[in-house]
Amino acid sequence: MVEHTAHAFDVDLQELARKIAEMGGLVEKQIVDAIEALVKHDIALAKRIIVADDLVDARQREIEERAVVAIARRQPMAVDLREIVGALRISNDLERIGDLAENIAKRTILTDELPSSEVILQLDRMVKLVLVQLRRVLHSYAQHDLAEALDVWRRDAEIDAMNSSIFRELLTYMMENPRNITFCTHLLFCAKNVERMGDHATNIAETVYYIVQGHPLSDERPKADITSKRMLPSSV
Repeated sequence: MVEHTAHAFDVDLQELARKIAEMGGLVEKQIVDAIEALVKHDIALAKRIIVADDLVDARQREIEERAVVAIARRQPMAVDLREIVGALRISNDLERIGDLAENIAKRTILTDELPSSEVILQLDRMVKLVLVQLRRVLHSYAQHDLAEALDVWRRDAEIDAMNSSIFRELLTYMMENPRNITFCTHLLFCAKNVERMGDHATNIAETVYYIVQGHPLSDERPKADITSKRMLPSSV
């Protein structure tokens, strides 16, 4: 964190960073719990995830309020303003990730117990990669580590590729047996939700770049997702 002559402003920035870290921890737990609820068909856990989303939303509101007060009191410019705008952007992406985890929990409640299959293992691996990406990008934000943020940004294509693989396998299951259509459809949307989590982690990487460099990342984002043109958009 950049040091400032105005101690009060330093305190504001440190508090925003602390709240972002706290919100990130809540969101990480939502992701872990969401995939566990889905795989184990744990309805009670799914319901707790839905309730816990209110905590994530509350943290976002706290960050927004703190940021608005800091802007009004300090009238920051240049890098100081970017720090506050960046915190607002990141909190919005974290809130959206929480919504996606909540959506998986809602689908868990609607489904029967999932049959054991390779696609479940693939989905679990994709979730683990998203969690790694999210933790790394939040670390890059806390440390202003541009290299780590850019590495997270580049690796988004891996998540896209995993989602595309799951998409193809689920389509095969549905064509082989119409009785698979219901649970496969729910899994398609769950996988898409996880892929969107990766997109939001990439958004955060771009925000870190903006904070550090002072301008948006101009390179085209690497993508390897074939599903956007072949399935309905995710509900979030």
